[in-house]
Amino acid sequence: MSLRPILTVSEMAQADRDAVARGATVSQLMQRAGAAVARAVEARFDLQPVRVLCGPGDNGGDGYVAASELAARGWPVTVEALASPTTEAALRARDGWKGPVVSWGQDGDERLVIDALFGAGLNRPLDAAVIHRLAPLLAGTHQIVAVDVPSGLSGDTGRPVGSWALSAVLTVTFQARKPAHVLLPGRERCGEIVVADIGLGEVSSRLFENDPDLWLGRFPWPSTEGHKHSRGRLGVVSGGPWRTGAARLAARAGLRAGAGLVTLVSPRDALAVNAAHLEAVMLVAADTADEIEVACADMDAVVVGPAAGVDDATRDKVLALGRTGAALVIDADAITVFRTSPSDLFSLLDLDDVLTPHAGEFERLFPGLLAASETRIAAAREAARRAGAVVLLKGGDTVIAHPDGRAAVTFNAPPWLATAGSGDVLAGFIAGLQAQGASGFDAACAGAWIHAQAAERFGPGLISEDLPDLAPQVLSDLYARP
Repeated sequence: MSLRPILTVSEMAQADRDAVARGATVSQLMQRAGAAVARAVEARFDLQPVRVLCGPGDNGGDGYVAASELAARGWPVTVEALASPTTEAALRARDGWKGPVVSWGQDGDERLVIDALFGAGLNRPLDAAVIHRLAPLLAGTHQIVAVDVPSGLSGDTGRPVGSWALSAVLTVTFQARKPAHVLLPGRERCGEIVVADIGLGEVSSRLFENDPDLWLGRFPWPSTEGHKHSRGRLGVVSGGPWRTGAARLAARAGLRAGAGLVTLVSPRDALAVNAAHLEAVMLVAADTADEIEVACADMDAVVVGPAAGVDDATRDKVLALGRTGAALVIDADAITVFRTSPSDLFSLLDLDDVLTPHAGEFERLFPGLLAASETRIAAAREAARRAGAVVLLKGGDTVIAHPDGRAAVTFNAPPWLATAGSGDVLAGFIAGLQAQGASGFDAACAGAWIHAQAAERFGPGLISEDLPDLAPQVLSDLYARP
């Protein structure tokens, strides 16, 4: 297994410099990058005329190399140059290109276009002349292959640097994904993403793709000597009689995630409705905060918040659970209820607790932080630091952050997850793994990935009730990995 870092623009530049310090040359790295682009194109498209748009920097140099590589394989290639090369390596790559070079804006009949104009480090809006040239390509029937990132996107944020950016059907980047490849809207603008190894070796980062390689080596699989008590005890706090479904979704998900004993902690007036829907999940009555503290005293993990109600009673229950020592997954109403006093919540949290807000709940607990942060990654990291707990910021580009600065981005989530109750299932998956001994960060990362993978398996028409019963297929595949 190998971790998959996500590198900022500055981290990638440092990795390049480190490789050069170890003996590689910029031209060698450029040759590898351009050749990787050519291989990706050849593997995905039929032989046809290609137009390569080359900028003046090293991204343009990658384009000249890709043009040379494709021409050597028999592809008809024309280069359209925005400007003369401004770096030594790009100039050498330009000199190595023996085919036609046309001036900027001289259109052709090619439907396949390689965008090698500007890389991930673009820090100013595209000029009007560049947009005027590119806009018809985007509006037409052209298939665009981007080198590193589509021109106009910031590699660090995934957002257009100005008001406009290109979109691609394929993006070839090098050594590691950049934030633009995992954060929205950049991820969608990149199309298929190919990460090509150009020989930089190991690179250090505190930001990772949320892939099983990140946490599978510590996954809490049951042992042959295990039993239900050793597999962890999970509690889920239910809402009132008209708000019970969310907690049952979380409880079933925790059971499917492997927790040995799952107990729904229910108000007395909701016992009957909960009992009518439960089988393997147990049921215990508790109305007050003190009763919930007693009921959860021996729990390894507890979910609180789904359909709990935004009132003082929920607030008191969360504070009581903080005294139990159980790992907490705090979701939904249990987040919102602390909107006027977040420090009261933070004071009871520790590194194994997980907050699971969507953007609206995040704003209630961390007012202004999301808008003031360059990215969702930066916002989640700062939130985790303030809270002293793991923060999972939900969305199409879910970010999981640890107070120590580690973070991971989940990008396998399909749009089918945008359905009522799916967040309750996610909370149950996470807590089910915590109950078995997984750390808060590992449980949040694994839970988010399993949740997304289950939804991807089902496809359109998914409802939240489907998700727990899809988990065994996902877990079986994980267990079979070498």
